[in-house]
Amino acid sequence: MNFKRIALLAIGSGLMVTANALAESPKIEFPAASPACTLKQRVGLTDIEIDYSRPGVKGREIFGGLIPYGKVWRTGANQATKIVFSTPVTLNGTQIPAGTYALMTIPDKNEWTIIINKGAEQWGAYKYDEKSDVARIKAKPISIDNPVDTFTIQIGQIQDDSSVIDLVWDKTKVPLKLQVDYKDKLTAQIEAEMASDDKKKPYFQAAQFYYNNGLDLHKALQWADAAIAERDTFFTVYLKAQILAKLGDKEGAIAAAKRSSELAVKANESSFVKLNADLISGLQ
Repeated sequence: MNFKRIALLAIGSGLMVTANALAESPKIEFPAASPACTLKQRVGLTDIEIDYSRPGVKGREIFGGLIPYGKVWRTGANQATKIVFSTPVTLNGTQIPAGTYALMTIPDKNEWTIIINKGAEQWGAYKYDEKSDVARIKAKPISIDNPVDTFTIQIGQIQDDSSVIDLVWDKTKVPLKLQVDYKDKLTAQIEAEMASDDKKKPYFQAAQFYYNNGLDLHKALQWADAAIAERDTFFTVYLKAQILAKLGDKEGAIAAAKRSSELAVKANESSFVKLNADLISGLQ
């Protein structure tokens, strides 16, 4: 290395020296100012993946300052935030097809615009093209009492058919209601499995799904009986009692509930003893 040449260049062109010096320096990995993060979550039968970078507050004013109001934001740092849905979903009531997208936003004091854009592979929002928008969704920001230093995307309140995606940073949280439709897909899978030649079938799970979702209760009863034939347990018999009650067969439901209670006592499951007692009481 010619240190004299570098010294001379330092006087005439600091930028050139910096580039030359760095090119000859050993490669060193430093901590990222905004670390990358990958969030994966299944909701119902939908897989969701979010790749984003997490900037910190670092003493700065965030929304309305570092992140201007009314401007498209990459919703993080570095690469534009990427979101993947394995099936169609609904965000705040707006339908989004399955796919890989950039998740961008336009923050404002009283209302945010959530942008789902086809340009998933882009740095920042510098090449953002509104023509590639799949959807623009309105969302209400919420002020939070305990500031969050590092920008966070989280998925919570998870149900079989819904969850909430929260964008959280500093004193602001923006919730997005996510809804998925898994019932039609799962019903088709259950029907196909029950019609197959497989000897081992998910009788209990299928009966419970049909009962919980108000589907064909006669099929649910048939599958509950098949589950009991395989394994006579307090919870399978209790499910049969519930199905019979919903079908209007009070006598059959009470008999099944009593049988379930007997099995629950033997298994030391007091909670099911109470459930059966409540069911019988409601039918008398």
